[in-house]
Amino acid sequence: MKNYILLLLVAVCFSCKNENTSIDTSSVEGHKTKLTANDIVNKSIEVSGGEKFKQSSLKFEFRDVYYQALRKNHEFLLVRILVKDNDSIFDMLSNVGFERYDNKDFVKLEDSIAKTYEASVNSVHYFSVLPYGLNDEAVNKTLLADEQIKGKDYYKVKVTFNENGGGEDFEDVFVYWFDKQSFKLDYLAYSYNEASGIGMRFREAYNERYVNGLRFVDYNNYKTKSTGFVLENLGKEFENNQLELLSKIELEHVEVQLINN
Repeated sequence: MKNYILLLLVAVCFSCKNENTSIDTSSVEGHKTKLTANDIVNKSIEVSGGEKFKQSSLKFEFRDVYYQALRKNHEFLLVRILVKDNDSIFDMLSNVGFERYDNKDFVKLEDSIAKTYEASVNSVHYFSVLPYGLNDEAVNKTLLADEQIKGKDYYKVKVTFNENGGGEDFEDVFVYWFDKQSFKLDYLAYSYNEASGIGMRFREAYNERYVNGLRFVDYNNYKTKSTGFVLENLGKEFENNQLELLSKIELEHVEVQLINN
């Protein structure tokens, strides 16, 4: 099966757009240049692997499911492989759409079901390589007031998405906390719409490691203990022990191969 998966990744090429704007943190007459939200995200991407993400093949396991991602210049392919007994289900997402295969056979899905699977695949891959992806065209970034968590100073950036290009969950809102010294992403929070109302999560990064030059972390995943919380305030709620640990987000057996032009 491994050879078959590798052939899938190598054989399929699709296109996507991703831009990084260079930043300037030089001093002007002894004063630091004020950074924008774009500057902060760009610097975080740089210290997390930078351009290597655009030329990479990733493999990892999450909750006993296999994931692979191929990115080469303006091409990408995101794959989820569900293995049960002798059967393998391949969910494949690219900028030309979503496809599912049962072993080698194409599976035709209702649009609503396909969108649900697509969102699920995209979500895992999105979180696995943060902050990469925060410069997509559908992303809107707003710099909020600096904040301190556990004695460390953080830049705080709010992210929303355009409906056009923002995916099935374009109404979700994210807040990211970037270390002011290292620019690494240490915390994030997000709200999502569900049948019962707005849900919120807060994640604390841990187990940082670099694999072939790319940064990966795991997360402690927290939920609010009650309703009435404000998304932008979850950092303080976390520090005040007002959040409850729900689960751990752990990537296992991470492999990275860098692809030459």
